[in-house]
Amino acid sequence: MTRWLFILTFIFVALSCEKETVDKPATGPTPSPLQIPELFSNNLLDPVIPFDNPQTKEGVALGNKLFVDPILSLNNSQSCADCHISKKAFSDSDRFSEGVEGIRGNRNSMPLFNLAWNFDEKFFWDGNTFSLEHQAFIPVTDPIEMNTTWADVEQKLQQHPEYPTLFERAFGTSIIDSTLVVKAIAQFERTLISANSKFDKFLLGDVELTPEELNGFNVFMDEAKGDCFHCHGNERNPLWTDNRFHNNGLDSQFTDLGHGAITGDPADNGKFKTPSLRNLQFTAPYMHDGRFATLDDVINHYSEGLQNSPTIDPLMKKVNQGGVQLSPEDKADLKAFLLTLSDFEFVNNLIFKNQ
Repeated sequence: MTRWLFILTFIFVALSCEKETVDKPATGPTPSPLQIPELFSNNLLDPVIPFDNPQTKEGVALGNKLFVDPILSLNNSQSCADCHISKKAFSDSDRFSEGVEGIRGNRNSMPLFNLAWNFDEKFFWDGNTFSLEHQAFIPVTDPIEMNTTWADVEQKLQQHPEYPTLFERAFGTSIIDSTLVVKAIAQFERTLISANSKFDKFLLGDVELTPEELNGFNVFMDEAKGDCFHCHGNERNPLWTDNRFHNNGLDSQFTDLGHGAITGDPADNGKFKTPSLRNLQFTAPYMHDGRFATLDDVINHYSEGLQNSPTIDPLMKKVNQGGVQLSPEDKADLKAFLLTLSDFEFVNNLIFKNQ
């Protein structure tokens, strides 16, 4: 009898343990891998995801909320989204964005998309940050932008009725610090993927280009004409940027040293990060200082407006002629091609929409 009682007790305990294991709720954030477009998976390396900041559903949602919340600024008046507007491909239509004190900087707000494929991990026009997480640290304490301290931001978030719970869900702790804030924002920013332009659909065989758009692409690729592909890539580079730094002949003398101010190397003076050609329809004005109001101005610069200087990029081969000297027809067709890189689905995506 004792023996059977022991066996029954053992079975009951075993079943109870099994039930507890089955019914025990899952803990920790939910993995949420990036949805990588076909053109990216076919042509690019895997995206850059830090091992200590994997993409999660809760982390991305928290980062999205922080991105649009003015709580990160001195007087709770400005968010990341104020200078990175979704309908502008996360750039700003102002030449220089205005900070919390009404002060404007001297650089144009860069658009935000496809950041997970910035393989050299240098961000901003001059490359002064070394990761997407590090990049998110800068605006909060910049006196021209949000002009506050991380200690103040951490305190406001800690006292907020929602944020401690959201951080607990995303990172397993309700103790909020700046490292976790920027990790969440970086997770959200990595989800900003643009890959559904007319030209993307053309490459996938879903649509046709007009004769003007096709000729514009040929002008773009032709070394004797536009010669644009050296810095911006070709149809096998869906980023449409080399993510490197070039002096593209904007000035003969520099008031902004660009990458040279970061490296300290005079050979880098006047060099700025190559912007992506995606979404140009939404990201005016153009160049690091927003000096060109229209896409026509940009094309005219490369056609006949190049300025020589000691650090001019060797790729600006026709600088002594002022530029590549495009015909009016080729200019119009080049513009038509560039506009095929506009991703309307991206700028109208309700998941990302902030303004």
